[in-house]
Amino acid sequence: MAHPILYLKKHEDLRLRKGHLWVFSNEIDNLRSPLAQFLPGDLVQVQSVDGKVLGTAYINPQTLVCARLLSRKGNLKCGANFFKERLATACNFREKLFDQPYYRLVSGEGDGLPGLVIDRFGAIFSVQITTLGMELRKQSLLDALIELFAPAAIVLKNDNPQRELEGLGLEPEMAYGKLPGQLVIEENHTRFKLDILAGQKTGWFYDHRNSRAFAASLAKNQRVLDLFCYTGAWSLPAALAGAENVTGVDASENAINLARENAELNNIDHKTRFIHSDVFDFLKQTRLNNEEFDLIILDPPALIKRKKDFKQGYEAYRRLNHLALQVLAKNGILVSASCSSHLSRDNLHELLRSSARHIDRHLTFFASGGQGPDHPIDPAIPETDYLKTYFCRVSPSL
Repeated sequence: MAHPILYLKKHEDLRLRKGHLWVFSNEIDNLRSPLAQFLPGDLVQVQSVDGKVLGTAYINPQTLVCARLLSRKGNLKCGANFFKERLATACNFREKLFDQPYYRLVSGEGDGLPGLVIDRFGAIFSVQITTLGMELRKQSLLDALIELFAPAAIVLKNDNPQRELEGLGLEPEMAYGKLPGQLVIEENHTRFKLDILAGQKTGWFYDHRNSRAFAASLAKNQRVLDLFCYTGAWSLPAALAGAENVTGVDASENAINLARENAELNNIDHKTRFIHSDVFDFLKQTRLNNEEFDLIILDPPALIKRKKDFKQGYEAYRRLNHLALQVLAKNGILVSASCSSHLSRDNLHELLRSSARHIDRHLTFFASGGQGPDHPIDPAIPETDYLKTYFCRVSPSL
């Protein structure tokens, strides 16, 4: 049975033809295909104004991004076989990249599965579904995961606020199996305990893996400060790489407690301290105490979640970098990152330049980074290129 047709207005097919997967509600020809006639989550065939097939999408008439393409084919069947094929393709690629099964298995649009993120922790899979169209196909997805990987457990992490926009609940679910008493993964030669159910996002952030390794290579004999340290993904490899001492700061008490456990797990608790504090307050007090650090890592959460929050979020990023520079030792290194897709690389570049000049420092970039290869970027979808990192050498003014 053919899918109902969703017609686009004249010229509104151009972005899809260039490779993007999203259709916005204001691009629909509501006279030929009124949005109200579609059931939320249904599959539709997307056509241009002249009737050319652009692909199969799932639709939610109640959201701004009202349709997301799953295929360029017009009548895709989206069952367990579809998910098996996409998951197998994603897994084969990751197995070329990593020796151990610790990686992002599915990264949304980058893997042709919009609205879906899956992080793999060995035999444990943490799944985040953010759209109604994907939620309605959850059982087919789970069936495919179970058949392909024979997992010990599958957790549905439903705490993403985007789910609310799609009319979905936020309670996490144990979809399959049982979590072990303690889950430990390895990254950058460091072991980490994870708390998937209580942790942020999927329970871990694989995206900065390469930048964390590079930062650790710079840490020998340095006094290291890791701001928004979470459970120690930047801090602990730096300590293992020979840092003189490492200080981690985070506002989450649960994260700080787990970071301390991870330091003990790696036998480096003697050179680490983890502080439960608001980062802005910590930086202000550190400056008053005249305390300095040789290597500062600033990796905050997304401070600009929506385009309309740009001005306020940009100011927060600027203040953080400004405060961090004020407690950086002479000829120190600042690693500054942003995971906000609404803050461009050029935006981060500019606020680092202006912050350094404001306090009369000479700042240069000696390296830059982005998301790891298990977070593939679709060149037609700018939103998939969200992570940016600058490695800055900071010296007194010339």
